[in-house]
Amino acid sequence: MRIEWTEPALSDMESIREYIGRDSEYYASRFLGRIIEAVEGLVLFPGMGRNVPEAEEENIREIVFQNYRIMYRAESHRILILTVIHAARDLSLKEPKPWELA
Repeated sequence: MRIEWTEPALSDMESIREYIGRDSEYYASRFLGRIIEAVEGLVLFPGMGRNVPEAEEENIREIVFQNYRIMYRAESHRILILTVIHAARDLSLKEPKPWELA
């Protein structure tokens, strides 16, 4: 089992780094490192996340790290990270949906 990041998810991570980095590059790097650590736990336990309520697919799951939803698709040979989105954002307004891109 391996982890792969989609381009939108990588872009989300870069946006988070830029936002936090305005105040502190150190804390931005540290925060992203902790997100990556949370994601790496999926290698051993890909089913640990909950189903994404907005998605109607059983294999679209998410883990929550602080105020961020990390959505992923659990497949037989990989875990595809779809997006890292702040929990306060209304996902119903986002088009296309993160699970529609991959």
